[in-house]
Amino acid sequence: MASAQQLLRSQRDLLLNWTCDHPAPLLRWLHDAEVLSSPQYLSLLERSPVNAVAQALETVCAMEESSQKFLLVLREVQDYYCGDLQVWVERHCRRDAVSKPVAEPVKVEDKKPKGPFAKLLKGKSKRFTPTPEVKAKEELKPGRSVKLANIRVPISAHKTTLLKRTEQLKCYSEGEGMASNSASHIEIRYTDLFVTEDNDLVDSSQHEYFDLASRRARIYVHQACQRIRPCHLLSPEATSGRSPKRVKVKGIAGIGKSIAVQRLVYEWAIGKSMREFTCVFDLRFRELNLIEAPLSLMELLGERFRYLKAVLPDLFASPSSLLFILDGLDEFKFPLDWNSPGKNIDVNTKVPVSELMVALIKGSFLPEASVILTTRPSTEAPKHFFQKCCVVLGFEEDQVKEYTSKFYKDSKVAEKVYDYISNNDNLFVLSFIPLYCYIICTAMAEFFSSGTHDVGDSKSLELNPPRTVSEVYFCYLFTAVKHHALRGSAERSTPRSEVLSLAKQQLTNLGKLAYENLLQKKIMFTTADLENYGVTPADVQSTFLCHILQPLKEETVEMFSFFHLTVQEHLAALYCSINLFSEEDIIQALDFWCFGVHPPSSIAAPLQNTDLNMDKLESLQMFTRFFMGLLRARLAGQLDGLVLSPMEHGDGIPTRLGVWFQDQFKGRKLENQTALNLLHCLTEFHMKEATSIAAPEIKTLNLFKMKLSVVDCAAMHYVLQFSPHKLQELNLGYSNIGNRGLNRLGPILHRCESLYLRYNCLDRQAAILESAILRSNECQVKKLFMCGNNLGPEGVLELWNALEHNTTVEELYLDITGITERGTENIVNCLSKNTSLKTLTIVGNDIGDKGRRRLKELGQSRPGLRIIANFVDDLGLLQAYLDWVEEIRVDRDQMDSVKNADALQSVLKGLKLAGEQVEKGENAEKAKELHTKIVELLKTSTDMTGQR
Repeated sequence: MASAQQLLRSQRDLLLNWTCDHPAPLLRWLHDAEVLSSPQYLSLLERSPVNAVAQALETVCAMEESSQKFLLVLREVQDYYCGDLQVWVERHCRRDAVSKPVAEPVKVEDKKPKGPFAKLLKGKSKRFTPTPEVKAKEELKPGRSVKLANIRVPISAHKTTLLKRTEQLKCYSEGEGMASNSASHIEIRYTDLFVTEDNDLVDSSQHEYFDLASRRARIYVHQACQRIRPCHLLSPEATSGRSPKRVKVKGIAGIGKSIAVQRLVYEWAIGKSMREFTCVFDLRFRELNLIEAPLSLMELLGERFRYLKAVLPDLFASPSSLLFILDGLDEFKFPLDWNSPGKNIDVNTKVPVSELMVALIKGSFLPEASVILTTRPSTEAPKHFFQKCCVVLGFEEDQVKEYTSKFYKDSKVAEKVYDYISNNDNLFVLSFIPLYCYIICTAMAEFFSSGTHDVGDSKSLELNPPRTVSEVYFCYLFTAVKHHALRGSAERSTPRSEVLSLAKQQLTNLGKLAYENLLQKKIMFTTADLENYGVTPADVQSTFLCHILQPLKEETVEMFSFFHLTVQEHLAALYCSINLFSEEDIIQALDFWCFGVHPPSSIAAPLQNTDLNMDKLESLQMFTRFFMGLLRARLAGQLDGLVLSPMEHGDGIPTRLGVWFQDQFKGRKLENQTALNLLHCLTEFHMKEATSIAAPEIKTLNLFKMKLSVVDCAAMHYVLQFSPHKLQELNLGYSNIGNRGLNRLGPILHRCESLYLRYNCLDRQAAILESAILRSNECQVKKLFMCGNNLGPEGVLELWNALEHNTTVEELYLDITGITERGTENIVNCLSKNTSLKTLTIVGNDIGDKGRRRLKELGQSRPGLRIIANFVDDLGLLQAYLDWVEEIRVDRDQMDSVKNADALQSVLKGLKLAGEQVEKGENAEKAKELHTKIVELLKTSTDMTGQR
């Protein structure tokens, strides 16, 4: 018998001809069989199909063992290819001719079934021994083999169609520094996402980016980070061992939900994941929007997947083998009634499409089928309908680095860009959102690619990369305009103003579309919408608009949306920045966008026909930041080419804006998020004349429970550094700023009279930083709250040393900070020399008998110092902890945001210890009440965790 090696060499041309149209399944299975290494596999995916298969055959034929593996692989993937190849496989690829099977998760006795849909065909070949389960089913359904034969060909066509639709990802092409609307194979570009359990505590009025940033700050430090591949969404739960039937995947725009779904479908179609499903139906809500008349599920799927129409009845006969992927619930225009009593419907019942989707999601229809739903946080989909709920958080730091390295072909450029991102707080926080990462990398390519020098600017672009968010987006837009749409008329040396002037009309029309619809929270547009604003739909694929707008075109629908919500916000801000012509226009616009004050009268286009509900104000926060950044760009002449005339009294605008910000801080009682947004606006404007006027008016800043990011801390630092006065109070309690955020604030902390840093994920390094502040001759801190941070004994020793010569601190709160007996070693020596400290709270720490003796000794040497070491020592402290427990009970987010379960256990331990010393009196009763409520809260938390 001829060897496998000889056979393949002799049949090479035939095999090449049969497989070259679509080599992806063959190459993937060869890689997983270890015939192709990962570098070889990824390299072949970038080649033309014919060259990829030719090179793979050359590699395979080099050795007999790899040739045998190839024949085994060919059996598995034959259904993706023509009938002639299947006949050839039947003749030449007998199992007894090879010695080593390809490892696969499908259990068979002596060989595997043909084709990647193994479960369905298990036991159907005469060479297989059916499993008992299959035998039983066959006895019940004698006609099943006929149905399987009917299903095989349409399912193969379905998988091939899905593969061709999902195997490409849009990407940036570096060629000659030119951005293009190109694509790359999903195996090359896809980067795994970071997901965690969803606690369903989202304020839908908040901008999605801010909610995610705050949630991420929480999870990064405190929750177990679960990094999953999409196919693991349906993996059995650890507690029950059962696979969930209904899964909700939530995440903001651009976080990667649809790409994850694309990867999921790709993995199933190529036969490598979720092989328990006979068929996967992927449906997009934006396409379902066009279905006005009632219809049945059979009709819907028959129209969407026409090649499956004849076999749908056979597929529905086994609903447990079906998976429905419903992508983008937030884009669905029809109302969803989750509380309606479900109708008794079947696959042939005609109902409105909204009712059909609700029934499918709830499980009142086809409960045995599996459903994965993706949606934005702002869209309601009740959690109790799902056995598993996840929130997608985008990338971790390692994935940002991986994505950057995949984005650029030049590894040196990738390294430069990643270093710049990781060292810039604004860009670093943005980069964990995959779509932001794409925007950043596209913008940065212009600055870090070798040989990029803009003759129209005086400096090398590599020396002037963007620092703020608005600068990144403007660079992205400018790159798209310069190197894609206008490549026929704009050389690399063309000045910026000339490039912008060539695109002026398109950008103006696009900006108006973005702005007027942003006010209404409208993100989806019809062809008619675009035409009404002078945007030509036909230009979307052929001009720079391919980087701005994306067509949502399926088999029956054509809609458009901006590439990302923030791209719409940026273009809206650009439109406003070039269409406001005076100080008064700008002030009226800011009053309108920030506080809902409708402009009295103005001829400026952005202030005409303004219709905005007050409940939509928070959704304009990112837009206002973009506007301030672009306003600075206009004043600096960077938007020349888009504006015909300079702004009236342009030189006086920074001063006038400084007075406006000053008035807001002085005259308004600002909500937390509003105050923070004004700080960000000043940061994006980045002009000393304005900030130095506004900053001194900030006397107190209360951002309690705001869940701040490093970027937020950077904005606070930027503004407050311009104030010469002390800050009466800076309350960052429960903000989860971490060491990195505290470091960013470090230069201004010495000027805070009352500094609240409770429960902020701080550790010994934070204690060292705070100690340096207390040692400073400029220190003005009088009250310092560090409760609930894991400072540990080493960190607290640093604080005692710093307080030895400090003359400002009067109150120090160190409850539940991980102090042990060792942490009290130098407390007597240091604090007995301190003359300013009047109150020291140190409850909830396990300082031991020796530590308590040291505190007693300190009290004797410092009779004027009030030391609270036991919970029962102070009635006010007990009441404060009762209030704290009630806060947690009402706001479950606190239990997730910090390690409050551990903190509560520490309080219980402290109460038990104190209770042994005090049995009667008001304090004792209060302590018992606190003990009871903590036990109840912990029990409730444990029960909820168990249910999840």
